[in-house]
Amino acid sequence: QVQLVESGGGSVQAGGSLRLSCAASGDIDSSYCMGWFRQAPGKEREGVARIYTGGGRTYYADSVKGRFTIFQDNAENSLHLQMNSLKPEDTAMYYCAADRSWLCRVRGGWPSQWNYWGQGTQVTVSS
Repeated sequence: QVQLVESGGGSVQAGGSLRLSCAASGDIDSSYCMGWFRQAPGKEREGVARIYTGGGRTYYADSVKGRFTIFQDNAENSLHLQMNSLKPEDTAMYYCAADRSWLCRVRGGWPSQWNYWGQGTQVTVSS
């Protein structure tokens, strides 16, 4: 069983930065993929960034490349998303997720296939 708890959301003006964190517990080992997804009102959940827990390889949505960085802290068993140069279109509920490693390679992350999710943290970017 895997438990995920997000923190770090909030409100920021366009151009600002936020760092999201996800505390992970349970049976997560080096064979997992962990990721960040987001869902805006009226829109489908979409993949933002993913990382292999075993090797650190990362994948990003085109819309966030060069602005967001996903990284893990193995000592603290946590996942983070550093978000810079935020835009109003980044406004959404952000979710941390974990599941099998092959999901990292799927374009967009295929949200419906992930089994472990956090409760979400809201990010609001004002213009």
